[in-house]
Amino acid sequence: MTDGKIVVPNSTDTGSAPSTASMIDPYGRMVSYLRVSVTDRCDFRCVYCMAEDMTFLPKRELLTLEELDRLCTAFIDKGVRKLRLTGGEPLVRKNIMSLIRSLGRHLETGALEELTITTNGSQLSRFANELYECGVRRINVSIDTLDAEKFKTVTRWGDLGKVMDGIRAAKEAGLQVKINMVALKDVNEHEISTMLEWCHQHGHDLTLIETMPLGEIEGDRTDQYLPLSTVRTRLSEQFTLTNIPYKTGGPARYYAVEETGGRLGFITPMTHNFCETCNRVRVTCTGQLYMCLGQDDMADLRAPLRASEGNEILNKAIDEAIGRKPKGHDFIIDRNSKQPAVSRHMSVTGG
Repeated sequence: MTDGKIVVPNSTDTGSAPSTASMIDPYGRMVSYLRVSVTDRCDFRCVYCMAEDMTFLPKRELLTLEELDRLCTAFIDKGVRKLRLTGGEPLVRKNIMSLIRSLGRHLETGALEELTITTNGSQLSRFANELYECGVRRINVSIDTLDAEKFKTVTRWGDLGKVMDGIRAAKEAGLQVKINMVALKDVNEHEISTMLEWCHQHGHDLTLIETMPLGEIEGDRTDQYLPLSTVRTRLSEQFTLTNIPYKTGGPARYYAVEETGGRLGFITPMTHNFCETCNRVRVTCTGQLYMCLGQDDMADLRAPLRASEGNEILNKAIDEAIGRKPKGHDFIIDRNSKQPAVSRHMSVTGG
């Protein structure tokens, strides 16, 4: 990196010439969607995601921005068409826009169909215009309540006003905003219809997400867990929900809401898993490839990435990992042990 800008080597220097072989897992699913966590750090401490006193990874363990660019490019060469940058909070990583701008070159060539990010919105006022200039057209913003005091309680450190300013800036920049809301029992379950109406009034899709048993937290997930089957039943008493085939590349199942004219998505890893159509893999900020969010099996890509300037070793490691992508996840809310199904926090793997 020179002066905060990523220098992209020629493909002949990196061994990253496009591969004709698509990534097909053992169950015939084509992997075309990559989610990359660029940092485990975040400026929020959401109660269902992190412990308040988090210990973050040493910076030396993280992939550099150049390494992240090379790794993403290797996946694009192998058939990834949708790339989402996550965290932690991706926009708190120093010089992150240099990576996003560099990855935008794959949009210009047509090798990549979409480059998106998931953010808590805290930094959007600063970066919205630049994100659009880099080719980003759609972002996900996580908001679990429109009540400012409750928002601070849920996020511990968050400022709802700042997030709302960021969303307005994103919309003015031309970005399409989708709101992600984690449904939490006895916390925000009675605000969901209000959130739906607010989102659709402002032109935002809303996706509801079940809390997932990832990582140790201070709270009890058995107290937090709210089945979205229950939420959908309640909403159906107030709104007309019609199943539609709309897809964004992720696991959400979408409904048209007749009364508001907007779209409502449900991500239901607990009550109805979506593994049969999974086209996604995740890479952590340390270069660990997780073939399934709900499994501990992973492949280290950092070592092969650093072992050679060419990508032959890296490509072999990716192919081997895709060859053991599991059929489905093992998520379960254990009401006896109350232990997470997966020990790592969501911020480590990426949302």
